[in-house]
Amino acid sequence: KMTKFFALLMLVNGIAPIVAPIIGGQLLRLTSWQGIFLILATLGIGLLVGVIYKLPESLPLEKRQTGGIKQTLSSMQTLIRDRVFMGYVLSQGFIMAAMFAYISGSPFVLQKFYGISPQAYSAIFATNSIGIIFASQLSSKLCQRYGEKKVLVSGLILAGLGSLLLLIMIQVNAALIGLLPPLFIVVSCVGLIGPASTSLAMERQGKHAGSASALTGLAQMGLGAIATPIVGLGGSNTATPMGLVIIFCTVCALLCYLVLVRDYKRGYNKA
Repeated sequence: KMTKFFALLMLVNGIAPIVAPIIGGQLLRLTSWQGIFLILATLGIGLLVGVIYKLPESLPLEKRQTGGIKQTLSSMQTLIRDRVFMGYVLSQGFIMAAMFAYISGSPFVLQKFYGISPQAYSAIFATNSIGIIFASQLSSKLCQRYGEKKVLVSGLILAGLGSLLLLIMIQVNAALIGLLPPLFIVVSCVGLIGPASTSLAMERQGKHAGSASALTGLAQMGLGAIATPIVGLGGSNTATPMGLVIIFCTVCALLCYLVLVRDYKRGYNKA
């Protein structure tokens, strides 16, 4: 099933945040932070060249769509009008936005507010990334046994409960040991929800698979880009903005499923 494939992609996405800080730390021994950006630019150019010249199109010629940008826009319009598809896409998009809120807010919250060292923060970040890896592989197995929808709903509820507990811990000024478990739960749920929601969304769009994948990525990056600066509005001396943005995103993810997917199917069944 597609769930296995998306779980594998999530595995790669989980490993990268663990390896990247280690490599970056070693590179800083040899160059400045400006040099890091130069290295990233070089890697980006290399990947672009590799994709252009070494990555062939996998879709058979007879199955490719023609029409250029006009056809692409038409496909996007069709996808946006698909209520159930958008329910899955937005659910995953808001969960990824919660992930972006964690990525942008946790360095300030943990290092400045809680006073941990950069090394300790790296260890916490790596632990949460391992949670994503474990959850993504668990998601694949659970989907085979219980189905993608049950896994998706369970993941959304768990993320919501984790974010609520996280906000409570922040408001009562809990020690770091009280903050880390709910944070781990919320971040790990990205791996639990991602494969199930993506598989459910993509299985409905065989003729528009490319556009569907692009729209899914756009929702994730777009909502993440909106969530990221909001976390910083409260400054670096409080953890409340991060907690509020995370719980807002997880609640929105659950509501998107309930309103766009579950209620629609209920009405369809009654009809």
